[in-house]
Amino acid sequence: MKNLGGGSVLVGIDTGGTFTDLVAIIGNEIRVHKVLSTPADPANAVIHGLREMLRDTPPESVTYSSTVATNALLEKKGARVALFTNAGFEDLIEIGRQNRDDLYALAPSRPEPLVSRAMRFGADERTLFDGSTIKTLSRNELARIRRLASRSGAEAFAVCLLHSYANPKAEESIARALAPLGRPLSVSHRILAEYREYERFSTAVVNAYVAPRMSSHLKNLETRLKPARLRVMQSNGSAIGADLARAEPVRTILSGPAAGVIGAASLARAFGTDRFITFDMGGTSTDVSMFDRRARIRTLSHPDGYAVRTPVIDIHTVGAGGGSIARIDAGGSLRVGPDSAGADPGPACYGRGDLCTVTDADLVAGRLVAANFLGGQMKLYPDRAARAVSRLAREMKTNPAGAARGVIRVVNANMERAIRVITVERGYDPRDFALLAFGGAGPMHACELALDLGIRRIVMPRNPGLLCAWGASSAPLGREYSLTVRATNPGYRELLARASKLIRRAHAELRAEGARAIRHELWLDMRYRGQSYELEIALTPRFVADFHSTHRKTFGHSFASAAVEVVNIRIRAVAGESAAKPKRIARHVGTPAPISKGRVIVGGRERTVPIYDRDSLGAGARIRGPIVVVELSSTTYVAPEFTMRVDNFGNLQLEAAR
Repeated sequence: MKNLGGGSVLVGIDTGGTFTDLVAIIGNEIRVHKVLSTPADPANAVIHGLREMLRDTPPESVTYSSTVATNALLEKKGARVALFTNAGFEDLIEIGRQNRDDLYALAPSRPEPLVSRAMRFGADERTLFDGSTIKTLSRNELARIRRLASRSGAEAFAVCLLHSYANPKAEESIARALAPLGRPLSVSHRILAEYREYERFSTAVVNAYVAPRMSSHLKNLETRLKPARLRVMQSNGSAIGADLARAEPVRTILSGPAAGVIGAASLARAFGTDRFITFDMGGTSTDVSMFDRRARIRTLSHPDGYAVRTPVIDIHTVGAGGGSIARIDAGGSLRVGPDSAGADPGPACYGRGDLCTVTDADLVAGRLVAANFLGGQMKLYPDRAARAVSRLAREMKTNPAGAARGVIRVVNANMERAIRVITVERGYDPRDFALLAFGGAGPMHACELALDLGIRRIVMPRNPGLLCAWGASSAPLGREYSLTVRATNPGYRELLARASKLIRRAHAELRAEGARAIRHELWLDMRYRGQSYELEIALTPRFVADFHSTHRKTFGHSFASAAVEVVNIRIRAVAGESAAKPKRIARHVGTPAPISKGRVIVGGRERTVPIYDRDSLGAGARIRGPIVVVELSSTTYVAPEFTMRVDNFGNLQLEAAR
């Protein structure tokens, strides 16, 4: 695909560990497609999928959620980075914080620093917290820094100086000295203009570590897509241009899971609820998030143990997917995941691998219908799945049906724990929410998961295996920036004045990308003076009262007479309306008729169950479980405790019997 040309075609793409999903909006027409991912070069699957889906119809814009930066970090295949910081602070990036994730671990472990000690260089400069400088960089010092950088063999540079959020001049001076070397440059105050030097340093280093690989990938993809405009999903659910994604790929590290939440948010009105738990079970992992009238945003995450302070949708991920490998551990217990067969070799039933995976267990259990997999476009090998499950069954000293059921129960338990992390452990009752199941494997496991959690309502959107790609096509252009102010008892107008620089920057950058109708929100990180943790509060004339109220709701107490400190101001700006709108479907006439029947393990025993084609079910169709529903992007298993109803937008609404 040398040249796709231009035109009024908008495409959303999500690259997963097993499949690459594509959604195209062509006027009033929506096309969907799914191809196997190509981990060696993800661009190949993208181009191949576009060719098959669009044929001769050229796209105008492609919004892409990428795992390239994520995989570079997780697989430790990033760049050789040189870090320039203040003399005497070279080890700060390794010392980190004293926080321990596992409080009772006798031998706690921490990830190896992304920058070796020999590649950390000290600069003779010092700026204080108020922005004043007590030691300026001399010309000789800048020349020395450039010589060190040139001889270091580094593929990328990170520049991280103390208090650069208050005065960035020294960082800018080093950046100008290093720019002629022509290597990716991560300057901490440009990425994160906030205090707390460890988190700022770590974010800049992670950015430098993944930048060369991400930059090369996007440049290749952009060239092959020309003249289509390429945009990339951010972890906060909005999209950015390819140039910014190349310069600051740290903003994209959790873009794939974020696309699913944005896809769900764009369809919330069609679901008939705005309080739901997203359950995205793909080929490699499961991502869960809580949507309570809006997506929850957090500003600090720890991908693979490294602190990254960029805005991300609050998503919890576990290594439980269709490709998760089932095995017996040294203690004789059944384990499922986190190791995955991925796309290559994939589950045994794909015809190349021989290890038992969750997908193989679903196929043996009858929940996956080989003849209808990917709408019949991809051949499955049930005999290979049966052999893989039988080998596991012999180790478990049970029959294949028992082994398949065991694999399903264990993977469901892993995902149940993930949902409890984002609900019960944060003071929310999962029974107060609907379960929104999507991803290629999510609808096969949703019913039993909901029953275990006490959830009585499940929603399965149209094309559930393509919702992340739908979310990418729905994502608005966006910018999110922050600034440390550390102001005690400030006034509303004072804060608006401090935020004006952020507003101008965000609007100017969005307009430069052709955006119109820009909207923004201002948020504050607030605390009582003397505290070391903040709450996020919207900047309105009532922001102080809202802070006291939120503190009381969160911690059970507040101090109305205490001094309040505003630590950071944050802007979230977005532009554009989603072109992807849910459409109503025709009403169903008559009694739904199954296309076939299959043997399915239901409640521990095998039963004959009707199989329905989802595309033949119109609005108003109502069927009691157990049933199986097949379609292009996924397969749905409806347990006997649930009744399925098709709503006006084609979503499957499942209600548990009272």
